[in-house]
Amino acid sequence: MRLFTFAAMTALAFLTAPVLAADPGFLKPSDLYDPAHYLPPPPASGSPRALAELAEVKRSMAEATPEQRAQAASDNDSENGTIFAVVLGPAWNLNKLPATAKVINEVTGSEGPFSDIAKQEFKRDRPWVVDSAIQTCAPHKPSQDHASYPSGHATVGYGMGVVLANLMPSHAQAILGRSEQFAENRLICGFHFRSDLS
Repeated sequence: MRLFTFAAMTALAFLTAPVLAADPGFLKPSDLYDPAHYLPPPPASGSPRALAELAEVKRSMAEATPEQRAQAASDNDSENGTIFAVVLGPAWNLNKLPATAKVINEVTGSEGPFSDIAKQEFKRDRPWVVDSAIQTCAPHKPSQDHASYPSGHATVGYGMGVVLANLMPSHAQAILGRSEQFAENRLICGFHFRSDLS
């Protein structure tokens, strides 16, 4: 839940900015001067908790159905507002909702710098570095090897979810449920540990 709170904080800053300032906008990366102020460190490498999280990744990957693996791989490649179509239905077409698309694009565009700062601070090894037998759902680059914590996908999924849940309160439960599923799929993909997502 810490990552959800972090994502919610940045998303809600955007939602409330028009009320607070004549020139609304997102927090800037420079506003996140110390990631450790917002996020605790991940479990220490080799600790009982880290080993339990590695076991969970392996279990999640092994127990996933073909459909779940396909959805996780699709989510890996869809770090944008289209992920909510499955819960909002055919009317959720961002090509026909330009104002909403603009808001979502601003959320997704602002997430990267924030999570990148935290990733650089903590430099947590990815699951495939900890255990080379882990085969991820999509190719990865060596530059990603030490960037597990926090999950950028989970942060942007929760960020979009918080904004949309506030804009569409009658669909809030479904939207936030999809954000959670989007984050959980990072385990099935072998890209992240539990504490990277929560």
